[in-house]
Amino acid sequence: MKNLKYIYILLVSLVVFSCSDDFVDVASEDENSEEFFNSENDYQLALVAAYDYLQTMSKFYQFAEIASDNTLCGGESATDSPYIQQIDDMIHTPVGQGDGGLRTMWQWMYEAVNRCNYIMEFKDKTDFPNKTSVLAQTRFLRAYYNFTLVKWWGDVPMLVDKRIQFGDQFTIDRTPKAEVYALIEEDLTFAAANLPYVQNETGRITKGAAQGLLGRVYLYQDKFAEAANVLEDLINNGPHRLLTSAEYPNMFERDWENNIESVFEIQYSDVDGGSFECFQCLEGNYSTYFNGPRDFVDATGKFDAGYSFNVPTQEVVDAFEPGDLRYETSILDIEQYILDNPGSSYNETAGYEQTGYFNRKYIARKGDLDIADAALTNPDNYREIRFADVLLMAAEALNRGGISDTRAQDYLNQVRNRALLPSVSTTGTNLTNDIYKERRVELVGEGHRFFDLVRTGRAAQEIEGFVAGKHEVFPIPIEEIQLSGNRWAQNPGY
Repeated sequence: MKNLKYIYILLVSLVVFSCSDDFVDVASEDENSEEFFNSENDYQLALVAAYDYLQTMSKFYQFAEIASDNTLCGGESATDSPYIQQIDDMIHTPVGQGDGGLRTMWQWMYEAVNRCNYIMEFKDKTDFPNKTSVLAQTRFLRAYYNFTLVKWWGDVPMLVDKRIQFGDQFTIDRTPKAEVYALIEEDLTFAAANLPYVQNETGRITKGAAQGLLGRVYLYQDKFAEAANVLEDLINNGPHRLLTSAEYPNMFERDWENNIESVFEIQYSDVDGGSFECFQCLEGNYSTYFNGPRDFVDATGKFDAGYSFNVPTQEVVDAFEPGDLRYETSILDIEQYILDNPGSSYNETAGYEQTGYFNRKYIARKGDLDIADAALTNPDNYREIRFADVLLMAAEALNRGGISDTRAQDYLNQVRNRALLPSVSTTGTNLTNDIYKERRVELVGEGHRFFDLVRTGRAAQEIEGFVAGKHEVFPIPIEEIQLSGNRWAQNPGY
């Protein structure tokens, strides 16, 4: 059971139309958004509503992994979810991205940012003892959602401490990403300064989460000194550590959620059902079922079947060094698994682009409630930032920033040694490449590879079909541009 349950809250804005007849001037039964925020409870309810959109991120990390060279789209056929197939093949366009595609993702992130800005718009209305904490959590969430927007779309429309409401799209321009990043940095700096390393309620944002995300944001901008400073502060003063080699195989099991290595973990639950008509309403992690093998029967009773999306390539399988402890935790070799577990089976002819490998970190496990639809209600948390990632980001910042290859080697080797691999002693560019290789195998299946390749300028040489100057960002859905009165220019190349 999750300790912090993200719930869907609709805070209704009252639209008033002038009318000459008094008898129609009746007070609305819905609460006016301008008259909210009269108590701490109001702020807490709005904050939980802002947390709620974290659960939409399962689509983002799955799509990002498919966009990279780590996995293929898969699915039932070449026409199953064509908007994902197009992203896999780097032929996605601004058209036809509704109903689960990029337009849906764009809309989700703006709803998420709006929920944060709703709190910030009324941040001075009512005082209470825990207000600073509420605002710090809000600003982290706003930073996280804005970071998602700027990673995926570059320059994006933005307001600060004010909701974007209908009609505003005709007057708001796309904000240069440098300005978006500046706000993200301010929000995360505030959050890091005003939150504890350990919260009373599991799932709430911590100081470590803010520091880890701030370090990542700096790294995406090649601000290596700033990244190294905040990440090393987290390493030296935070409560996190790597799991040991003996503990690591349990990393992605449910009993090990929110463990000491987890810096920022998105909570999912199976206590509520869901439907394909409202993915943003889901409390469960839909991606885990979508990643699983079709028609799979596991004799051990551990893994569930799935829809065979997001299948690892032979290339990423070959990227693991012999003896790497992480291979078994990261990659499910279905043929080998069936050999090792007699009585297990799957339909090897079912599915598209099947490689025989599956994302073992995020596939459905048996034992959840399967309310309404087993594909939508999986209670498998997503580890957005792990301590191993923090160590590798710090190593990269120290190395690429010319600060200290010695410390960079130490952080890199901590991750390698935990995986039962020997230490490296390289320096300079060779060390940089070793860090890149380590990030790929350590974080495979977690949605970071595509943006790692983009931010380091390696995407065109690693991803088939990637066009430099175009595919670093995704197209703004054409419907959104049209709704702005064509005010917003499309991203280059689309």
